[in-house]
Amino acid sequence: MKLTPLHDRIVVKAAEAEEKTKGGLYIPDTGKEKPQHGEVVAVGTGKVSDTGTVIAPQVKVGNKVLYGKYSGTEVTVDGQEYLIMRESDIFAIFN
Repeated sequence: MKLTPLHDRIVVKAAEAEEKTKGGLYIPDTGKEKPQHGEVVAVGTGKVSDTGTVIAPQVKVGNKVLYGKYSGTEVTVDGQEYLIMRESDIFAIFN
């Protein structure tokens, strides 16, 4: 199944949570932080302005992005977890 977001929505595959600290200690499942970055896997057509024109999204499929800790809605499709969020929930693109 393929997800196709509508308008200014973006589908992101979140990065895996860190399992070890930089010092080499293992983090238990209850102590893991929710990742705040991931890869864009699908992009909508863009936001419709008040005048009716479509504003194209700035992110593209394959971009690595940084987003808010509690941004988006979690969905599971074919056993894979994704986040669906608005483009405005994305803070930055990793270069």
